[in-house]
Amino acid sequence: MTDISAPTKSKAVEMHGHSPGVVLRSLVIGLTAFLTVVDLFATQAILPSLARHYNVTPAAMGFAVNASTIGMAVAGLVIGFLSPHIDRRLGILVSLILLAIPTTLLAIAPDLTAFTVLRIAQGLCMASAFALTLAYLGEQCSSMDAGGAFAAYITGNVASNLIGRLVSAAVVDTLGLASNFHFFALLNLAGAVLVYFTIHRVEPMRATSTERPPFAAMVEHWRNPALRSAFAIGFCILFAFIGTFTFVNFVLVRPPLSLGPMDLGLVYFVFAPSVVTTLFAGKAVARVGTRPAIWGALAVAALGLPLMLSAHLLEVLTGMVLVGVGTFFAQACATGFVGQAASDNRGIASGTYLAGYFLGGLVGSAVLGQLFDRFGWTACIAGIGASLAIAALLTSRLTLDPRSAASPA
Repeated sequence: MTDISAPTKSKAVEMHGHSPGVVLRSLVIGLTAFLTVVDLFATQAILPSLARHYNVTPAAMGFAVNASTIGMAVAGLVIGFLSPHIDRRLGILVSLILLAIPTTLLAIAPDLTAFTVLRIAQGLCMASAFALTLAYLGEQCSSMDAGGAFAAYITGNVASNLIGRLVSAAVVDTLGLASNFHFFALLNLAGAVLVYFTIHRVEPMRATSTERPPFAAMVEHWRNPALRSAFAIGFCILFAFIGTFTFVNFVLVRPPLSLGPMDLGLVYFVFAPSVVTTLFAGKAVARVGTRPAIWGALAVAALGLPLMLSAHLLEVLTGMVLVGVGTFFAQACATGFVGQAASDNRGIASGTYLAGYFLGGLVGSAVLGQLFDRFGWTACIAGIGASLAIAALLTSRLTLDPRSAASPA
């Protein structure tokens, strides 16, 4: 993702007892990311089971499950504004402990409205922990360590998409829906324990005196055409991602594919290539530039769309791999651009980007859900393709101001 912290003096990453090496540190950072956002998309793997449980349409269930993005969008903005005043370690700990509460209550949610409210609460907690961890890494990493730290965090984030869905499907298939949410609540608490023993307490980093007030900074960012385009690209990326990986579940369980719950979980090994390819986004941008890198990623995702209309499982899976690789790669490039394009108050810029990104997921689940219910999977794929095309057009506007280009992201 991206660093939401304001420009500050860097320190080396500190952990209790001093980390014995880069490998262990990277493992801890990646595991923290995994346990922070594992709830976000894991529930998508059990969408058909949830739709049957609540006796609702795919569109209604898809919107409820993805309502977590409302909380993510709100928290992204709020943490961006308040980040300089929040103790990183305490904030992450409290967010992960509180996250376990709505996760547990999902096991007994009596109706779809209650389920939706609890998913929003999950989103608020996840985004708070996520954003504060990124701020901590940005502030405590030396310039040499920053690349490896953020790569580890992004990898943990992508891995949560794969392993979270797989685990969720396996638990539901074996122990039932309620046990699934109890299990993920335990994972949230495990994340809090990990943070307690690994992240060292530091004072919140104060913004420099030359920076604008938060609201003025946000207005200034919106006046920047390149940043406006980046915010919109983030919206389009999650719009397409959510549309693909929410409603393809219903296609996979219907004839002619007719997959069972456990098979549906195994399908999400399609994210495995993304765990590897996303790590090369920074190198790709350095070699060919931001715009060609995003155009290439969006093209890869677009190539996967017609394959998912096939009646053959292998072709559908190939299409899912391409969409996953393309959207994750484009997301990494776009977030990196925001960090460069914002000349100051990068925390506000990144918080605004995250808000737009998660808002795109919410709108995508609503709009594409209606297309899926009313006109079918082909119409849904067309809507996803339109979103990718708009993102490609917006990418042409991603040009850096000379002042921003000269300052380190």
